[in-house]
Amino acid sequence: MSTDNSKTDWSDKRVFTTGEAAQVCKVSQQTIIRCFDSGRLNGFRVPGSRFRRIPREELIRFMRTNEIPLDALEGSKKRILVVDDDHEIVSLIQDLLESDGRFEVCSAGTGYDAGIETERFKPHLIVLDFMLPDINGNVVCRRVRTSNAHNDTRILCVSGVVERGEIDGLRDAGADDFLKKPFDLNEMIARIESLLDMRAINAS
Repeated sequence: MSTDNSKTDWSDKRVFTTGEAAQVCKVSQQTIIRCFDSGRLNGFRVPGSRFRRIPREELIRFMRTNEIPLDALEGSKKRILVVDDDHEIVSLIQDLLESDGRFEVCSAGTGYDAGIETERFKPHLIVLDFMLPDINGNVVCRRVRTSNAHNDTRILCVSGVVERGEIDGLRDAGADDFLKKPFDLNEMIARIESLLDMRAINAS
């Protein structure tokens, strides 16, 4: 049986067999079994059998510890959360990203909703407006950065009315980059590609 996992979508799978974990990590099944039996990879055995099962969170921990890329687990599309209370801007950004074909997009209109969607949607990147109706963007940045589960989440802040000191404050709070409104749509795509270490579509 082929072990090519190039077309397998592991993005929603919560528990893995040792064979599936081997495909994701691109190692042999015996390597996964040895790591499991030695305690380097945690999981559980199916009651009444010798079959081993590995929870998704533990597989991610193991992969990060051993510097194995998480690409296979995350699916082909990058998840982007757009946080802005201006519905026209949200619609504009969402249409732009979804028409690109490389992104899955979700939106939120408040800092509170942004927190809920970050936990549910687990975005690779957050496009975050600085001025939200309930809290400022730097508060959202700090909340995201306090969670180990979102260590790899990138934050691109956007705003039209901020001072230099506020931009520095956003970076101190955990923002990775800043884009001033009104922004060029191609520039936004370029910033997202850079933050997510993606190769531009028309890079020739």
